[in-house]
Amino acid sequence: MTDTVLPADDNGVTEVARGRGIAAWRQIADEIEADIRSERLRAGMQLPTESQLATRFAVNRHTVRRSLSELASRGLVRATQGRGTFVEDRPMPYPIGARTRFSENVSRAGREAGGKLLEAYETAADPGVAKALAIAEGAPVVRLDTVRMADGSPISLGNAYFPLPRFAGLVEAYRAVGTVTKALEACGVSDYRRQETRITARPAGVEEAQKLDLAPGRLLLTVESINVDPSGTPIQFTRAAFSADRTELVIES
Repeated sequence: MTDTVLPADDNGVTEVARGRGIAAWRQIADEIEADIRSERLRAGMQLPTESQLATRFAVNRHTVRRSLSELASRGLVRATQGRGTFVEDRPMPYPIGARTRFSENVSRAGREAGGKLLEAYETAADPGVAKALAIAEGAPVVRLDTVRMADGSPISLGNAYFPLPRFAGLVEAYRAVGTVTKALEACGVSDYRRQETRITARPAGVEEAQKLDLAPGRLLLTVESINVDPSGTPIQFTRAAFSADRTELVIES
């Protein structure tokens, strides 16, 4: 327990200390962080409601709301609309090697892989996509926008590009099977490998933060990757953004 919050009374009320120069919302955030660090509140646990926390600390709900926002900005909790606020899991190791497969990586970490297709459409290859796929700028490609999850928690956003007409049936296959690997197999690609991976970092934008249930400005690990078929022909270029609070990228040799 922090040295600014007074011990709970017989009614279970933990009053914040007044007149010590530390805002009530920060005292509450520090107290809850101490509970998380000591694992009194463990990863995946749901926090009490705003009303319950307001009663516990004898403050108004606005103060509690600011405390929770501060905890989210520290990467310690995740607010999920309609469900509540949960303690963040420890970052999940995500290996990147010659045979990087999302579902396999998540399963290896002991979690359940999931995902949602946000959009799928045909577009023209921009210069970066064209270079990665070794096709002409403006050539037609199919783009899949997805959010990927582990145990129901969103961990990454991705924009994946596939050259046309080779992958004209990819969208229908993806909708049917739910994974890129199986969709590629349905399009005649039984195996593929990672040719190149580039990793950078930047803060999350507002829309990205909303889709990933993150506080705006939390760090994203951005990954650009090229996959090739057994003959060495590029078949997929992906721009992905991983939550740095939830994933730890591990480069395998």
